[in-house]
Amino acid sequence: MTTQPHAAHLAQLQLQQVGEWHTKEPAPAAPADPSTTTLTTLADALHLFNFLLWHEEDKARDPKATDAIIAHVKRSIDSLNQKRNDSIERIDEFLIQSLSRVPVKANDTTPMNSETPGSIMDRLSINALRIFHMDEEAQRDSATMEHRNRCASRRDVLQVQRSDLTQCLNELFTDLWQGKKRLKVYRQMKMYNDPDLNPVLYGGRRNSPTS
Repeated sequence: MTTQPHAAHLAQLQLQQVGEWHTKEPAPAAPADPSTTTLTTLADALHLFNFLLWHEEDKARDPKATDAIIAHVKRSIDSLNQKRNDSIERIDEFLIQSLSRVPVKANDTTPMNSETPGSIMDRLSINALRIFHMDEEAQRDSATMEHRNRCASRRDVLQVQRSDLTQCLNELFTDLWQGKKRLKVYRQMKMYNDPDLNPVLYGGRRNSPTS
């Protein structure tokens, strides 16, 4: 990809997918294939992990859930959250590779943005889920009119936020493609899933202190 991505197109796909996934179970995210990967497929995978995370977290809040169910859900949430963060970084890595092929290039002195495109796309993904579920509440027949009006008002604010985030993403794409901003990936490496970094996980391998 050498042409600048369209933020509005990516944002619209997220809204469409949220609606579809609530009527038909989504297919599992396909394994990353460098030869066929596109920004859209990477964005789809990120969005799917957020969709699955949202509903796993709902299970954890079920007052009828047993301790065993909550423990299972917690592990599922940790796994999905790791995949979500990996997806954000894959998006940014893909964009860095794409930027290396455009005529205008940034250098080490070019300013950076505090938030990467992958991070903004993650926020847009969560925002799409909030809009869908807030709209559900705004139209729920069993709810009071006060509740429905309050949720409709919140949905409207979320839609304004979505418009603003989409504009910010588009402006960042423009700055990157014009060489006005540069992009880096730090590889955050979530510690809680790493058996060499989480004391609870590596504790069983720790040697007993000598007296």
